[in-house]
Amino acid sequence: MKLSSLLLIAMLVPAGARVPNIVIIFNDDMAYGDVACFGAKYATPNIDKLAKEGRRFTNFHVSTAICSASRAALLTGCYHNRVGIHGAFGPRSRVGLNPEEMTLAELVKQKGYATGMSGKWHLGDAPRFLPLKQGFDEWYGLPYSNDMWPHHPEAPKG
Repeated sequence: MKLSSLLLIAMLVPAGARVPNIVIIFNDDMAYGDVACFGAKYATPNIDKLAKEGRRFTNFHVSTAICSASRAALLTGCYHNRVGIHGAFGPRSRVGLNPEEMTLAELVKQKGYATGMSGKWHLGDAPRFLPLKQGFDEWYGLPYSNDMWPHHPEAPKG
């Protein structure tokens, strides 16, 4: 069974400001109707509460069904091929999301937001590609999928 990975980007409002918080939840391998607020038959109370109290954007379409490429599209607003990401990066990859690309995190920082990201990054695991170099103030997560973790029983040795 494959675990869904969660990409949660929370942009916190500066003290005293009256602009909205922005929280983006980006899951792998999840369909539109997999949460109760969109028709699932099982309870998802915490996600439903976020949906009820916030704004739901229902017209984002990933440019491909591959995690690295779809994350790049979300963070840059560009088609994945435009930013040179065509598939999923593996551990120790020499490529990643180009630090020269403007990310959503960098864009909202220009408006005074603090930025944070938790969950699976999967846009390159070399230091120059990690979230702290892509506009995020804080990051807590994994650089790639759980099944690519070095201690995973199926991970390549050496």
